[in-house]
Amino acid sequence: MRRWRIPDRRRPRDRRLLTGPHRRLRGRAGRRAGHGGLTRPHLRGRRDRQRLVPELPEVAAHAERLSAGFSGTPLARFEPMHPAVLKTFDPRPAAAASKPLKEVGHRGKYLLLHFGESDGGHEASDLTFVVHLMQAGRLRIDTKQDRKPRGGIARWTFADAPALLLTEAGTERRAGVWLLAGDPAAVEPLARLGPDAHTIGRDELARRLTAASERVHGFLRDQSHLAGIGRLLANEILHSARISPFANTSRLDGGAVDRLHAAMVASIARGLAAEREREDMGRSQDRPSDVHHRVGEPCPACGDTVRSVEYRRYRVAYCPTCQTGGKVLADNTTSRFLK
Repeated sequence: MRRWRIPDRRRPRDRRLLTGPHRRLRGRAGRRAGHGGLTRPHLRGRRDRQRLVPELPEVAAHAERLSAGFSGTPLARFEPMHPAVLKTFDPRPAAAASKPLKEVGHRGKYLLLHFGESDGGHEASDLTFVVHLMQAGRLRIDTKQDRKPRGGIARWTFADAPALLLTEAGTERRAGVWLLAGDPAAVEPLARLGPDAHTIGRDELARRLTAASERVHGFLRDQSHLAGIGRLLANEILHSARISPFANTSRLDGGAVDRLHAAMVASIARGLAAEREREDMGRSQDRPSDVHHRVGEPCPACGDTVRSVEYRRYRVAYCPTCQTGGKVLADNTTSRFLK
């Protein structure tokens, strides 16, 4: 008689998850691991390679490059190459045809392609293409102008000049384009943004911190508070300012606000200087970093091991000695976060 083996559902199908470098460390050993109680180098490496949304330094430097190469050139036509890329229906893209490109600017993480005849300001007849690259989008010079470029989702064709091609890697189509008339700052998606992070004064920053009363890492990344800061910059700014990423904004004293403001200005300037040395927008892993890309490595300021709190889509990187009084934040659910 043939016997059937009943599977033991209590056993994991893959024992590797419980052994070797994949095992879960609990208690004191887990806290020493500093990566949410996990020692999984394969996952850490994968997360390090994830694309980051271009932040203010990358967007500002790219706007300067594009403005230098295309300003004054009339637009021949705008061609959306994916049905979801154009987020507005009025005005129509054809209305921008024959208008010269005044400049390529930026607002937070958005690129702004200003078209019009006026010399300054925003006239009612001016049109602006607002571009958000998201994680995988890039706006690059297109000399080939293939009919179906790989990853192409929108194209700006100019008279007597190369085209600009908006591409997005992968299968998700999250990058977007808005066409706005008049002053683009007065309407969505720009109207909800806070001031650009490198322009805000110390006193205004202090006021917003007190009013927010939330974790400072989340505050920095909230575009309605400050525009242009993302995951990498938030980690770098707080490390430079020697502030715990989970400190409450309303409890920061005057000295901490001073350090935070100075670190914010310096970190953005550092990133902008590095990005201006490139001919095109750099990769995520090439951005200057003291903690974000150095988890598990010595802190360049004190030599302690850089740690992280891991979330599903991002990590909070920090140095215990520099930022949390030597305390390691074990994970994002059970730790007693340093306030």
